[in-house]
Amino acid sequence: MATNSPVNLLIVEDDPDFRETCVRWMTRKGHTVQGAANGHEALDICERRSFDVAIIDMNMPGLTGLEVLDRMKVSQPETEVIILTGQGTIESAVNAMKLGACDYLTKPFPLDELEQRCLMAFERSKLHRENRQLKAIIERAHTPVKIVGESARMREVFRLIERVAPTDKPVLIQGESGTGKELVARALQQQSHRANRPFVTINCAALPEQLVESELFGHRKGAFTGANEDRAGLFEVADGGTLFIDEIGELHGALQPKLLRALEDGSIRRVGSHRERRVDVRLIAATNRTLVDEVAAGRFREDLYYRINVMSLELPPLRKREGDVPLLIKSMLQKDWTITDEAARAMEVYRWPGNVRQLKNAIERAQILANDHVITIDDLPSEIYDSHEHVGTGALQPGNGVPSNGAERSSHVSPPGSPRLEDLEKAHIVEILRQQNGNKARAARILGIHRRKLYRLLERYGIAEERPA
Repeated sequence: MATNSPVNLLIVEDDPDFRETCVRWMTRKGHTVQGAANGHEALDICERRSFDVAIIDMNMPGLTGLEVLDRMKVSQPETEVIILTGQGTIESAVNAMKLGACDYLTKPFPLDELEQRCLMAFERSKLHRENRQLKAIIERAHTPVKIVGESARMREVFRLIERVAPTDKPVLIQGESGTGKELVARALQQQSHRANRPFVTINCAALPEQLVESELFGHRKGAFTGANEDRAGLFEVADGGTLFIDEIGELHGALQPKLLRALEDGSIRRVGSHRERRVDVRLIAATNRTLVDEVAAGRFREDLYYRINVMSLELPPLRKREGDVPLLIKSMLQKDWTITDEAARAMEVYRWPGNVRQLKNAIERAQILANDHVITIDDLPSEIYDSHEHVGTGALQPGNGVPSNGAERSSHVSPPGSPRLEDLEKAHIVEILRQQNGNKARAARILGIHRRKLYRLLERYGIAEERPA
């Protein structure tokens, strides 16, 4: 067979000698095997454990094999079932297949044939699981991650991604909000051997506390109000792939030991269920908090912190990524769009407290407001414009009779009795407005500044309502 993976088996057989023979044989072959003497015992076991494949005898006292099959397909729909009988008929085979059995075997049979049938059923089970995961894979796997940056800090991030991605170890990504932690998580997944497996995300800060457990681990029907059906959690959806837990610092204390156990031995339990399930998931976590401080304050478990912090990546804020803002702007602009030098300079000197996310929002906003596919400083949010006005070129352009460098103006010390530069600037604006009969649009053009900037200067100097004589 194609698979060498051990199969998690349940063998339901009322003949104790034959049951034990099958259990010993399959165990020696490396599989994990649980035996059950009758249908009721089998269903009780299924309340506590899940199985890849169940081998069920058709003719048993109490619950028949078909009755057990029917109930198992409700409680464990992902388990593949092989029906055994000593009195095989076409009718019973058809009935078993209608109820969801994947195979049918008539006694007596060689034990190695039973194993081959189990392996075939296991392959079928894996195929069905992979098909269920396909939507999650399609959304993630076919969009290559592109992280823009050439600064020294980002080159170090790229180096760490390249080294950390091929491992299966948990990764903790730390950084301020908006620095691109999820993008880095996707890059880690796409450069790992799990690249073609699911990449599933959850944001602990975006969900009510009481729903996070159900989202992570799933729930059984009736486990709580609104739980109208059994539901797999994200750990199960991500089985074989990567689970990205964003804002893990917000995870409620009661859930932290459950997450720790899932990471340590791959065991999870749906809300309202006593049955444990095994999953193979690589965890990538992210936080904008300083988790060491959270541990010291007693809000985050120390053992969980060390478990998720096997490998660590620190993302720099945008203000510390020297030279990256122009590159990011270029990558974010839609096709055929340009940006003026003044607007680009304003964005480059701005501090970006919201980091790359804020920059992206500013570009999208500017493209809505701009004319002729050209972004000017007037199209930028006011906080960026104000910051540029404070540290940039000053109110007036060269050639208007007043120095244009705001830094020079602020550092200049006037001799006693000399007029201040601010007074000269105010007088110049008043004179231009008088010449233009108060027409602010024409005055702004003559002054060489944007109209919005003129309004700000009028407000600053208290001349917004002046009527020059």
